[in-house]
Amino acid sequence: EQAVAAAGGVIGGILLFVLIVITAYLLWKKFCCLLSYEKFTSPVKTARANAIFQDQSISEIQPKSSRSRSVPFIIPPTLRGQDWINLTTEEHVQEDSDPYMISQSGPRSSFHSLAGAYVVGTINPELYKYPEDKSETDFPEGNIGRLWFSIEYEQESERLLVSLIKVRKLKPPGDSCSPFVKIYLLPDERSYLQSKTKRKTLNPHFDENFVFQVSSKMLLQRTLKFLVYHVDKQKKHYLLGQVIFPLKNETLTDDNKLVIWRDLEKENLEPPSEYGDIQFSLSYNDYLGRLTVVVLRARGLKLQEESHAVSVYVKVSLMNHNKFVKSKKTAAVLGSPNPVYNETFSFKADETELDTASLSLSVLQSTKGEKTHLLGRVIVGPFMYTRGKELEHWNEMISKPKELVKRWHALCHNT
Repeated sequence: EQAVAAAGGVIGGILLFVLIVITAYLLWKKFCCLLSYEKFTSPVKTARANAIFQDQSISEIQPKSSRSRSVPFIIPPTLRGQDWINLTTEEHVQEDSDPYMISQSGPRSSFHSLAGAYVVGTINPELYKYPEDKSETDFPEGNIGRLWFSIEYEQESERLLVSLIKVRKLKPPGDSCSPFVKIYLLPDERSYLQSKTKRKTLNPHFDENFVFQVSSKMLLQRTLKFLVYHVDKQKKHYLLGQVIFPLKNETLTDDNKLVIWRDLEKENLEPPSEYGDIQFSLSYNDYLGRLTVVVLRARGLKLQEESHAVSVYVKVSLMNHNKFVKSKKTAAVLGSPNPVYNETFSFKADETELDTASLSLSVLQSTKGEKTHLLGRVIVGPFMYTRGKELEHWNEMISKPKELVKRWHALCHNT
């Protein structure tokens, strides 16, 4: 029995020793693996990561004035097949199994959060900003209001659809304002459509739709006219401003709804002169040596024959020392004593020639098979040729280079 007990003790001791040895071996092997894992990390990738971060560190310590406001766009190689993560300042991706992660001393940014990442470009945040709608904020000095509307034309039914949207920044004669709008389709000034009246507001919102019946052949000859009124407690109407919008330069279809805004203009309340009046703008660009004329509209013309066969146009001529240099013509408007043009013409004119040059604007009427008839003319230019309003218009144009100067002028026959 003693021998059996001794043998059992020896065998138990041997088994305990073997178990201790195996446990020690496994712990030693694991420890060695950890040491070799840290020691034998790929030198190529580590060197590459170090080189990248050195370049990036150098770029970061450059003066701020030489850096653009762009955001680096990087593709980390360790994120293949994973969901993208927003990399913003002080944010890092998971670091649990990335053998190429390098610890950085000091404050860290997303630019250094991934070892082995490489820059493929930059993103400029300024390019992705939604453009600001300046029509709601930029109102020029002296502005008396701004009107928004939309237009659409139905080809099959030959209907012009006009949507009156809103008006902003009205300037009423008193403290309160109750505005409404009349809409005309010129040259017909006898009939109009009218909006509802909005009570006590300088910024009325209408959202009303109006329909004009007009053929596709005559559409481009027509002009929309909006008159904005204020009505007081005694039911008196005060005109606050108007918008004139010719349709000739617009592409109107069923699937092309145009939303437009225009600043209100003051109506010329003076009665028309004997032969009518013409409104145009002048501008001179001293850098380009270019004289620009914008023929806007005429009113109160004395047509020889009032019919749709009569066409009225304006001829603009540049003169120098009373000698003809060049002339241009507007498109003809049919059968209206108040035609609207809104056409721009440019002439080459050196700054030294402005003391001897002048502009002649002639309003002409023509009928099929008949000669052209002069309805009236106006000349604007320097003191050598003109006086009064015509001279003032010319001098104001010269004193305000690159700015459009707009005025009405009376037509006459003896110029």
